[in-house]
Amino acid sequence: MGILTRFKDIMSANFNALLDKCEDPEKMIDQYLRDLQSDLGKVKSETAAIIADEKAAKRKLDACDEEIKKMDNYARKAVAAGNDDEARQFLGRKSELSQERAALEANYNICIENSAKMREMTKKLESDIQELKGKQASLKAKLAVAETKKKMSSVGESGKGAGATIEAFNRMEDKVNRMMDEADAMEELNEQPSDSIAALTEKYESSTVDANVDDELAALKAEMGMN
Repeated sequence: MGILTRFKDIMSANFNALLDKCEDPEKMIDQYLRDLQSDLGKVKSETAAIIADEKAAKRKLDACDEEIKKMDNYARKAVAAGNDDEARQFLGRKSELSQERAALEANYNICIENSAKMREMTKKLESDIQELKGKQASLKAKLAVAETKKKMSSVGESGKGAGATIEAFNRMEDKVNRMMDEADAMEELNEQPSDSIAALTEKYESSTVDANVDDELAALKAEMGMN
């Protein structure tokens, strides 16, 4: 059986050691899973043939044992009947069957050993597959977390950049507002003297107008002889 020649390799396989050395554990797990599932498929397909061989070997061995018993029984009967020559023939056949039995038993033992190996390989492969599937799920979960963290870090960096831009804009706005406040204050300062002069001018102009009116009133009274 082809798969049996790989028994030692399969039983000694240590995927944990392989994963520790590889640069891409995810790809290694996927590939190793495919290999294990392929081996398991071969084991299952060959197990039926090995079990059939074991059953056939057991039937032949049992049949041989039955024939040996018959030959021994016939030899005893021949001796009891006084037929030593016939007894020798039965004993000769019994000897031949005993030799055949040795070969049949050896073959049967090989079939038993092969069946045991197949069971061991099946158990090992199924266990490895389950363990690898667990590692695969765990690794994918870790990769998803790592990818999420990476995206969050990118968003965080973008947020920092946006925050810096907003902060710079706010500083610029404050600066512009201050410049406008300073300009308004300067305008008020520049306008204040002009307003004062205008007010004083208006005051004195009003005084001048009042004086002219008084003069005219005095002249009118003099003219009318009312002084």
